[in-house]
Amino acid sequence: MEKSCTLVVHFDKGTPALANEIKEALEANDVTAKIEALKKAIMLLLNGETIPQLFITIIRYVLPSEDHTIQKLLLLYLEIIDKTDSRGKVLPEMILICQNLRNNLQHPNEYIRGVTLRFLCRLNESEIIEPLIPSILSNLEHRHPFVRRNAVLAVMSVYNLPQGEQLLDSAPEIVDKFLSSEQDPSSKRNAFLMLFSCAQDRAINYLFANIDRIIDWGEQLQMVVLELIRKVCRSNKGEKGKYIKIIIALLNASSTAVIYECASTLVSLSSAPTAIRAASSTYCQLLLSQSDNNVKLIVLDRLNELKSSNREIMVEMVMDVLRALSTPNHDIRRKTLDIALELITPRNIDEVVMMLKKEVVKTQSGEHEKNGEYRQMLVQAIHTCAIKFPEVASTVVHLLMDFLGDSNVASAMDVVVFVREIIETNPKLRISIITRLLDTFYQIRAARVCSCALWIIGEYCLSLSEVETGIATIKQCLGDLPFYTITEEGDGQEASKPIQQVNSTTVSSRRPAILADGTYATQSAALETAMSPPTLVQGSLSSIGNLRSLILSGDFFLGAVVSCTLTKLVLRLEEVQTSKVEVNKATTQALLIVVSMLQLGQSSVLPHPIDNDSYDRIVLCIRLLCNTGDEIRKIWLQSCRESFVKMLADKQRRETEEIKAKAQISNAQPDDLIDFYHLKSRKGMSQLELEDEVQDDLKRATGEFTKDGDDANKLNRILQLTGFSDPVYAEAYVTVHHYDIVLDVTVINRTKETLQNLCLELATMGDLKLVERPQNYTLAPESSKQIKANIKVSSTETGVIFGNIVYETSSNVLERTVIVLNDIHIDIMDYISPASCADVAFRTMWAEFEWENKVAVNTVLQDEREFLTHIIKSTNMKCLTPPSALEGECGFLAANLYAKSVFGEDALVNVSIEKQADGKLSGYIRIRSKTQGIALSLGDKITLKQKGTA
Repeated sequence: MEKSCTLVVHFDKGTPALANEIKEALEANDVTAKIEALKKAIMLLLNGETIPQLFITIIRYVLPSEDHTIQKLLLLYLEIIDKTDSRGKVLPEMILICQNLRNNLQHPNEYIRGVTLRFLCRLNESEIIEPLIPSILSNLEHRHPFVRRNAVLAVMSVYNLPQGEQLLDSAPEIVDKFLSSEQDPSSKRNAFLMLFSCAQDRAINYLFANIDRIIDWGEQLQMVVLELIRKVCRSNKGEKGKYIKIIIALLNASSTAVIYECASTLVSLSSAPTAIRAASSTYCQLLLSQSDNNVKLIVLDRLNELKSSNREIMVEMVMDVLRALSTPNHDIRRKTLDIALELITPRNIDEVVMMLKKEVVKTQSGEHEKNGEYRQMLVQAIHTCAIKFPEVASTVVHLLMDFLGDSNVASAMDVVVFVREIIETNPKLRISIITRLLDTFYQIRAARVCSCALWIIGEYCLSLSEVETGIATIKQCLGDLPFYTITEEGDGQEASKPIQQVNSTTVSSRRPAILADGTYATQSAALETAMSPPTLVQGSLSSIGNLRSLILSGDFFLGAVVSCTLTKLVLRLEEVQTSKVEVNKATTQALLIVVSMLQLGQSSVLPHPIDNDSYDRIVLCIRLLCNTGDEIRKIWLQSCRESFVKMLADKQRRETEEIKAKAQISNAQPDDLIDFYHLKSRKGMSQLELEDEVQDDLKRATGEFTKDGDDANKLNRILQLTGFSDPVYAEAYVTVHHYDIVLDVTVINRTKETLQNLCLELATMGDLKLVERPQNYTLAPESSKQIKANIKVSSTETGVIFGNIVYETSSNVLERTVIVLNDIHIDIMDYISPASCADVAFRTMWAEFEWENKVAVNTVLQDEREFLTHIIKSTNMKCLTPPSALEGECGFLAANLYAKSVFGEDALVNVSIEKQADGKLSGYIRIRSKTQGIALSLGDKITLKQKGTA
């Protein structure tokens, strides 16, 4: 049978000591040996061993010892041994220790007295404590504070026993007198705690009798005062006005812990603007004064809660909150920015943006390693501000464009996405943004950023000078043509060496990219990381442009984007340029560049040839440049921009819907009491009390009072654990908070007998862990008991809680009755809350995790295209990607195969193929549908197996 334990000691799992060895050491005269033997005996007892034969030995040989260490260990031993029999009666031999305890309570050494009084606080046997009460009371007048503070706790524990009021009925009066004359802070705290828990009226009287000296009390006593105020105000809300004055006075205390508790108590008790303003100001001061990052995070959580319920007041504190950005911790900075962005208004937007701009400039210094990540957060924050208040975009967009060439690709991507949105939503800034972008384009070193910047150039260069500058900028970044010479191709190995050096960062880490529709595409690491310094190639400039370097590294997707941008610029040049000669000249130059890239992709200079998708796009650009129709011109010059505008409008619409969904209006019930403020009596009420009354009335009228929860929802979470005909009825109320599960079990004794040692035994299945086991209880006839059990969730899986109720009856103590409980199923949806994830972040996380498990299957086919064509023909599959495009990373592209024509619209085909060292292909194909499950064996013959059959 498991019992509650008040002592935890580290136990080294070695060879356990034998009882005879311990007994011999205890009987010896060596003090050191006795100490070691006592420690071993305590460890054995804590680990479930029963060694009753040692008790008499300890009484005879250890009890008379004067050594302080032995006396302390002796008290620990007496604390954990069984002091009662199976019927709950005190063992007769326990009377032997009473005289020793009395001697300790009258010992001349204050340490012996103090530890003995502390031991008495853990005793529950009134038969042992009753003869010691006079000695306990005499220690209240001891000269040493260590003795007095433990004596007060001993008095409180005696008074809290089931028969405590009969044993020591005058305890509150004695402690009240002790408190009025005591000077030691810890002793005063313990005495006030005793009155708080046992005689609340006396504690309140003492509080108001000394209200002027509260600010001078010790930290521990002030904390107990705040706990008393919370308890009193919950039970009697009408008197909270006079207590709020005490809390506001304690805001000037010297202890930061007391100040924090004061602010929390103010928020929980009052809705008055003055109180909320004082609490928020206190939190902001703690945020700046405390150096511990954990404290800062906790304070930010409290400010976030205040923001939800008192946004108008928190708006005034936004600049104080932003001062926390000086902390180098990124979690604190992220949480600070999240709070501040929800507090921006037309009145403070200029100050907020100015603060963010200063922080962006600070990140240019290389003092911290994670400046790039912090800069990315600041860019996202400024982006949000500019969307909400477009008039501030002009003050920040040019500053942020200096970071387009940032080595942190994520930060640079955020900047270019911000520029792309601002240039569309703020037409007045178009000319200045395009001019600045063309001036700084050569600094961009990341392929993804280049692609987005090229799209902006192609869409928003409208005037003749802008189009010509755009074409000239792209030509400059591409360098001299051709990208390679004919001699290079003929030289073979000599020409490929420098190219391979450029491509070394990408060939070794080719991986699939996840597109917006969930399909795979091939990309190299150069698309995700900043470009490394390129190696010079024969025929290039002495200083290679950014576009040229990226294309020579094998990034033909960027080459396709360059081709499309040049095509758009040439098409727009035809509209704004009157000279046909100039148009033809620009068209010829664009064709030369595009054809050179195509030639580079099809040559053997680079280790990997151009992919089919980029090849098709570049060929399309060549066709457009050679022969342009009005319909195609309209698609390229207008439809692309219109699609982007629709995307922005859809994004704005979704954000508006989310804001509306959050702003739920709660209404009061029709039969609620109407309280007229102007008819209230104001006699004896301070301004703070008046404000608090007004705010309470407003919240009551608008239905904003926070209730304990909807009764219907509570009933849904109550689970019946036993049957109505069982002798013990039990039901559980399940509360799930993040990764903590609390079971509040109500147990009702439906018999006419007293149930002894009633225990709720619980066990878990899955990744659930029981934090602590409930203790044993005694249930009177037809009485009930509330038992709480805490459970931790360690992973996102469905778990099961099961168990029994075990008890003994007073009529038959030897026989234990077991009632099996119904299982409690904890669903994953109970502790998972919905959240949003941006496309870029989702794809990054998807690429980091291994989602696919591969099963090796062999085939005699050696050509990838032949193999996939054979599969498609054999199963009559439809392929979203043509077989000619399934080259290189075909195993990933083949995940787009769907067997809709054979197995229905919901059929999904998953393929993974790898080439082995001997040249053969291996991989697997699995088809999943609602009606069939088919495994395809890769070999000479493809066989299909129906689900459920051999």
